[in-house]
Amino acid sequence: MNNWRPFQLRDLADKSKENSFTDGDWIEAPYIEAEGIRLIQTGNVGIGEFLDSNKKYISSKTFRVLSCKEVVPGDVLICRLADPIGRACIVPPECSTSITSVDVTIFRIDEERFEKRYVVYSINTDDFLGRCIEKSGGTTRQRISRSNLGSLELFLPDLPLQRKIALILTTIDNLIEKTEALIEKYQSIKQGMMHDLFTRGVTENGELRPPYEEAPHLYKRSELGWIPKEWEVKTIGSMTARVGSGITPTGGSEVYLTEGIIFIRSQNVTLGGLDLSDVAFINERTHVQMAASEVFPFDVLLNITGASIGRCCYVPADIGRANTNQHVCCIRLVVPNEPDAKFLSSILSSPIGQNQIFRLNAGGNREGLNYQQLRSFRVPWTNEDERKAIAIRLDSIDKTTLAEQAFHLKLLQQKQGLMQDLLTGKVPVKVEKMEEAANV
Repeated sequence: MNNWRPFQLRDLADKSKENSFTDGDWIEAPYIEAEGIRLIQTGNVGIGEFLDSNKKYISSKTFRVLSCKEVVPGDVLICRLADPIGRACIVPPECSTSITSVDVTIFRIDEERFEKRYVVYSINTDDFLGRCIEKSGGTTRQRISRSNLGSLELFLPDLPLQRKIALILTTIDNLIEKTEALIEKYQSIKQGMMHDLFTRGVTENGELRPPYEEAPHLYKRSELGWIPKEWEVKTIGSMTARVGSGITPTGGSEVYLTEGIIFIRSQNVTLGGLDLSDVAFINERTHVQMAASEVFPFDVLLNITGASIGRCCYVPADIGRANTNQHVCCIRLVVPNEPDAKFLSSILSSPIGQNQIFRLNAGGNREGLNYQQLRSFRVPWTNEDERKAIAIRLDSIDKTTLAEQAFHLKLLQQKQGLMQDLLTGKVPVKVEKMEEAANV
């Protein structure tokens, strides 16, 4: 590790280039246009990634009049505002002619001495971002000055090792990006699948019925539109033994433990299933006191208040003992079973259920959904065999998606470990072994 040395961030800039370590421009609202030269804002600077959203522009005339600094592909942008302060990304090729806002520092690295990707990875470490917070100030919004930002140190090895480490981390990032794209693809496939399954159903041989346009005699009109003529429309209240939410225990956060009986909150209820990666626990006494909030295998859970209203999933068979809070509604079928729980939760997650939720919650109703409204929800229902066949199809795509999500989590954890080992220089690391680890 003798070849690792500290450098102040400003010393990594290419002094031969103009605006190699400078801030963007102050662009007031009247200058914003619908097209023209792209204005890269603080919200576009992610942690190691460019977030291509909320596009705004200025005209060429404004660019000249204000003498704006041009941002080019390959520039590094460092955001001096929070969430978190100091995060950095590289400008992608599609931002060919751009400028950036005044709270973003344009950083042009001397690439004959330093590996740009390595530097960006180092900037985005918890250690560096933490030091940015320590150097920040402000009365209304915390920000770090460019002077303080430039004085912060990075601990860097020689250039060949920088390049090698950057290649390993880039390989992991590429795998993460591909996995995210696959997850998005499978989620899109599921949406199309749910539309077909809940409007056309499947025949005895497991095939989708022809669409209404091709075989209108197979369908009938209903409150939910055209459905197979063998189907019926039911209300949730007519097919359930219980519709009710849980209870939030008294005592605040001190009630929540790191082990014990699972306590399900709205963040645990997702459209991809019950997510227990960040779950709270309660003790036996609290569990008994909140007996009415206990959930059981194959209950259907629906978020009924807050920003996550409408998210829905069912409770798996291996849940063990668990309770839920008042933000989550528990829907218990008269005869709980996995295929029907899958069928019902998927309907509620589909446009059929989500549109009813939207209509009832229109106008920003802060109270959310009530039990009477939920009992009145209308859902398409078919015979047991067809419900089971549809549930099997949905389960197949869910398992594929969950496998990719698990792989995605593994990659994120692996990247975190690699960054800790490779970027600190505090622990001797054999890069060859890290290259093997990156080939997952």
